[in-house]
Amino acid sequence: MGSQGRSGPPGNGGPGEGEGGEARKLQEGRVARGKRRKGKGKGKAGAGQGGRGSGAEGKPGPRKAKEAAQPAAEAGVRAGPAEGVERGGSVEEGARSLVQGDEGRAGARDKAQVRDDGKEAWRVRTGRREDTRPGRAQRRGSQAWGGLAGTGAAMAAAAEEEAAARPPAARPTAGSALWRLPEELLLLICSYLDMRALGRLAQVCRWLRRFTSCDLLWRRIARASLNSGFTRLGTDLMTSVPVKERVKVSQNWRLGRCREGVLLKWRCRQMPWMQLEDDSLYVSQANFILAYQFRPDGASLNRRPLGVFAGHDEDVCHFVLANSHIISAGGDGKIGIHKTHSTFTVKYSAHEQEVNCVDCKGGIIVSGSRDRTAKVWPLASGRLGQCLHTIQTEDRVWSIAISPLLRPGTSQRPPQEAAVPVLAPFTWPPPLQSLRAHLPARMVSKCLLCFQPSSFVTGTACCGHFSPLRIWDLNSGQLMTHLGSDFPPGAGVLDVMYESPSTLLSCGYDTYVRYWDLRTSARKCVMEWEEPHDSTLYCLQTDGNHLLATGSSYYGVVRLWDRRQRACLHAFPLTSTPLSSPVYCLRFTTTHLYAALSYNLHVLDFRNP
Repeated sequence: MGSQGRSGPPGNGGPGEGEGGEARKLQEGRVARGKRRKGKGKGKAGAGQGGRGSGAEGKPGPRKAKEAAQPAAEAGVRAGPAEGVERGGSVEEGARSLVQGDEGRAGARDKAQVRDDGKEAWRVRTGRREDTRPGRAQRRGSQAWGGLAGTGAAMAAAAEEEAAARPPAARPTAGSALWRLPEELLLLICSYLDMRALGRLAQVCRWLRRFTSCDLLWRRIARASLNSGFTRLGTDLMTSVPVKERVKVSQNWRLGRCREGVLLKWRCRQMPWMQLEDDSLYVSQANFILAYQFRPDGASLNRRPLGVFAGHDEDVCHFVLANSHIISAGGDGKIGIHKTHSTFTVKYSAHEQEVNCVDCKGGIIVSGSRDRTAKVWPLASGRLGQCLHTIQTEDRVWSIAISPLLRPGTSQRPPQEAAVPVLAPFTWPPPLQSLRAHLPARMVSKCLLCFQPSSFVTGTACCGHFSPLRIWDLNSGQLMTHLGSDFPPGAGVLDVMYESPSTLLSCGYDTYVRYWDLRTSARKCVMEWEEPHDSTLYCLQTDGNHLLATGSSYYGVVRLWDRRQRACLHAFPLTSTPLSSPVYCLRFTTTHLYAALSYNLHVLDFRNP
């Protein structure tokens, strides 16, 4: 970076003065660097070059930049046009370097510049580590040059606005040739990656982060996860929520990470039942049904209920939601029908004793009672309370459920306009009509169970010699078949639910959860899970895929099961020893689980553990 020294006038130095000037320049440079090491923060030492006009000038700090610039400019004017231009150029470059250093772009690097014009030689060194935050750099620049001083908060807000207005990340043009492939081909390649690999790939750049958030890449992973909103057949039940977010929450279900809370408390001991619908929670308290609205977090309720539905003289034992109606069963032997968005309420006597269970699908109501009967009712405005069939079960009925599909020919009009349902005789599907004559009788009965959805199942107390699970025909009220043959006496079924027209789940006093598939065998269940502590199972709920939740009779224990394995996945005791209570009812979404006990309504938050 050095330059040759300029020789002085002929009479002052002789022929070798140019070499002496260069040596003198190097020596003065060493002295200047020594001074800078001893006194940081003071003015920078400048060494003149050989010949006339050599001298030492100290470079001022940032606070005295203006004072240093003005005398230097005046000296340039006095020195003549050419010399003034040279000195003026040095001052301008020095000021520009100071501004760049004040704005945080100089960093900790040394910028050394030695001028070969014989007027100045100076070196800029920051002397301290500059803060890279724009707010502090802007304040330092404003102090040095009198500019506008913006605060750090204002600069941060401006940066956020700029980031929000920035267009989406562009696809990388450099790097591996893999990223230059068509997106359809990249989706196919990335579909073979697991969850961990996709997460790491999203950390490469913003474009890949956006690309790996595509629902198609996470759909296969979500179907294999717990409670991700997909059924066993692949139906997406929550299309409004990104699949990637659901997979994240699913890991909390798998690991048992949640936060427990209490939504409601009751003053006296009760046997509540509840149902979920959209952002509302319906829960029974004594002889009332109250509707509450969830707050946006899903883990708390608005204090004031949306509606209160009354009509029973005794406690509400069970209720369901169907077609904007609440169908309730009470301990007074009556069935109540309420419209959710109006004050319309109808109740009628249904059984001689308390009605333990009720279900409603497609304009048909079925009820079971302690008086050892099950009855079929129409949900038609003109014939409410008129019994279609009375079935003698010869045992107390604890649970009941209608098959998910209705037989072809059943009316599908809204309940308020529907006439009396017409249950047409079962017709074989066209592909099987030619095979019916060649099938054995046992296979024909199995086909009837699979393709005839106009049936319902009852779970009884199992006090006789017959099975507690029996399937009945809605059209004739005749017994179609019974499930299982090895139930011990007293193994009553307290809860039963259809998962599909040919599969259902049951639980009860025998401490087992059983999974039945009518396509394989009606005599033996496909799979069963045993409660580890031999507690009665009061209720169950499934996501339609891999997750199963049960409520036990002691200490309010809620258990999570992965249906692909036998052992219990996690257990959550919700009460202590003095307040032991069964879990009478439980419901869950993809983010929360709600359990109704004798004194409290609990929530397990898996989205924000």
